[in-house]
Amino acid sequence: MRKAIIIYGPPGGGKGTQSELLVKKCKLINFDTGGYIESVVHDPRNNKSKTIQAERVLFDTGKLNSPTWVLKLVKENVGRIADAGFGVVLSGSPRTMYETFGDKKTEGLLGLLEKKYTRNNILIFELIIPDSNSVSRNGGRLICSLCRSSILGKYYSDMKICPFCGGKLFKRTLDKPAIIKKRLEQYRQRTKPIFEELRKRKFKIIRIDGTPMPSKVFEKISSYIKI
Repeated sequence: MRKAIIIYGPPGGGKGTQSELLVKKCKLINFDTGGYIESVVHDPRNNKSKTIQAERVLFDTGKLNSPTWVLKLVKENVGRIADAGFGVVLSGSPRTMYETFGDKKTEGLLGLLEKKYTRNNILIFELIIPDSNSVSRNGGRLICSLCRSSILGKYYSDMKICPFCGGKLFKRTLDKPAIIKKRLEQYRQRTKPIFEELRKRKFKIIRIDGTPMPSKVFEKISSYIKI
């Protein structure tokens, strides 16, 4: 059966890495909400859009983007993935109560996932790491401008070219220590409250220690997934 897998966790928790590993093992489509939003707000073709420019300011300062705007983007893309017959993995999304549950007028992402995949095929994971790990991981990270691979700049600080595809490496504005701390605050204040409501609705949240090496974390996550 097709699966819809949601991976939560603080910045630097390993959500993106685990999502990519799941894609390879389970033949899912990874919809990276943060990466998609980043590409939209930094696309030069959107420079004349006041809405996009306002969202860029939120994104670049470590604040969560407008829930109504994000929900529309995510539902459109996830709906297309589901209608094409694929399972999906979402790293860190939905990020707010509204994005998750919607309101009386608007269906939240969870409602869409239940319709497309059924409740029994929705798996929710939470990766747990200390704040110090989050700052350390993000602060030393380099990103490939082409394939979007993450490189631990803490160990390869002099590297300029991606070892996987040859693209140029860069450091995201989001990975500055002050902004990482802001993102951690946003995660605690606006994302973590979702978990309590999910539990009230009888969804199980599988908590995973995100501090070991990615292979060990992936081994643990995989033990809960039956394809």
